[in-house]
Amino acid sequence: MIGAGVWAGALLLLAAPETATATLEQPAPMAVREQRFAPPVGQPMAYRVTTRRISRNGTLISFSLVYALEWQSAGRGYRLDAVLRRIESDARPELVRALTGLVEPLVGETLTYLVDADGRKVALADPDSLWARVAGRTQGLAAGAEAPEAQQVAALLASLPETEREKLVTADVRALIAPANAAIPTTDNGDASVSIQQDDARLIVAKVEKGEVTAGAAPLDIGTLWTVDTDTGLILREQRQSWVGEPGSAARTLVEERIRALTPGDPG
Repeated sequence: MIGAGVWAGALLLLAAPETATATLEQPAPMAVREQRFAPPVGQPMAYRVTTRRISRNGTLISFSLVYALEWQSAGRGYRLDAVLRRIESDARPELVRALTGLVEPLVGETLTYLVDADGRKVALADPDSLWARVAGRTQGLAAGAEAPEAQQVAALLASLPETEREKLVTADVRALIAPANAAIPTTDNGDASVSIQQDDARLIVAKVEKGEVTAGAAPLDIGTLWTVDTDTGLILREQRQSWVGEPGSAARTLVEERIRALTPGDPG
């Protein structure tokens, strides 16, 4: 368990003159320094996006999207080739299909992204060609599937607006690139819910917030921790945990956790 107190910013006690009474002052806000963006060109990388979620019987189930990545120079910017190699899970097959049905047709496809020189703009290189291939695979999966959810997924993918389809296939890549990741706080602004620390070539950013819940449910405590490689501008690890408090107790239960982890080498 990662407590909110670990992630909160601390006040600094400043030394006062000998003739005065010591006082507490707010620290100057710490800002995330301008991110350098220089991804490692020509080097295979593994990118694993794992989600753990509480099931109906109260146990945590997990599933992971495993990507193979490789960056190349492209004009003034970069090209990223990403292949979703596989989906791994410890859940029942029918539950895996329900949770990952929208991305199943993307397994084995090479997704090519164009990223500008400063890493702030991310776009699919040839979305029309990609979606033509995915549509064919989706229809094939639906035609040969006995499970009705496969046909539902095919219909849903076909009906998605272009902007929603792009979000579907760019979300994990945007999360990987620090300048394009709008969720990372750029300054603590003296806010105790945000902590920013520089550790050599790594920047550690943490944020604690309250999440939305349904009527009558206990509020969620959501903590996110990012580890940024400041030499490349890539996020080595993002961990987001959602906790729900137990009524009348200080105890909390983890209801969902998402970990995005980037490591060198081919994922196999």
